[in-house]
Amino acid sequence: MTELISKLRTEIEKLFSEDRIDVFIAFKGADSPLRPQPAFYRAGNDLENLEYNSLCQNNLGNYLTRYPNETRIGMVVRGCESRTVNALLVEKQHLRENLTLIGIPCQGIVDIRKLIKRTGEEITAYSEHQNKVTIKYQEKKHTFAKQDVLHDSCLRCLHPNPVNADFLIGEPLPEGDPSLVREKVETFEALSKDKRYEWFSQEAERCIRCYACREACPMCYCTECFVDHNQPRWTESSITSAGTHAWHIIRAFHQAGRCTSCGACERACPVDIKMTYLTDKLNEDILEIYSFEAGMDGETQPPFAAFNMDDKKRFVV
Repeated sequence: MTELISKLRTEIEKLFSEDRIDVFIAFKGADSPLRPQPAFYRAGNDLENLEYNSLCQNNLGNYLTRYPNETRIGMVVRGCESRTVNALLVEKQHLRENLTLIGIPCQGIVDIRKLIKRTGEEITAYSEHQNKVTIKYQEKKHTFAKQDVLHDSCLRCLHPNPVNADFLIGEPLPEGDPSLVREKVETFEALSKDKRYEWFSQEAERCIRCYACREACPMCYCTECFVDHNQPRWTESSITSAGTHAWHIIRAFHQAGRCTSCGACERACPVDIKMTYLTDKLNEDILEIYSFEAGMDGETQPPFAAFNMDDKKRFVV
């Protein structure tokens, strides 16, 4: 990983020295070894704390919409982040000519909760090598197979390689297994109507309505979210079953054909709610019906966002 960071630093320094970017979005080390933080570098000589490992859990595409279109942005992207950037480009959230993307094939994001569950809260050191991760807890070292502690979204990832990077660091990885994406969706679909509602309710009713999922999601960039709108009022903003159910269902439909299954929403959730099976199901339907997969290019509109004057208006009643 040290070699990777060295190569990444060299590329970033080059972009600044050639005056190609105004800011580079990456990660930096933090006080906790388990939580590298998003970082916004303004100069090539300011990269001492640059970090990149499998604990970098934020989707950096989330910060693309925070800058004006004229800002020249550099960014490190994995597979899901690159597809998120494509989705945002389609929605006119930045200009491709003002982006420089350094891609890194992704070997998966380690789930902090899985590490803590196996040891405890006081993890004081972390390292990884090839397919192993090693942590230090209570002065003892523990080593795990990385596959055993990856976040669930990474276990079912289809596209680990960046699809639109200007530079690539590392060798491309094999594509994922589509059957793994379907596994959780098929399990849900196989349930009876009542059991599906019970499953959904058990997850939704743990929600404390903190909206961490919304804040972590790159595709939730509306100036005013529907749940905060009060004229008209779309749903209850208080913690009621009806309001909470509506929040998760409407948000899922807003992500249909736009979600890249990065898992940032689940990783941000303080009570570990699992809801990506909803967007996975919707994305599966859109792939089957419209042959569209979110973020695979920076030009094609998602089906629910596309409009044509020749549409037959079958939705009008």
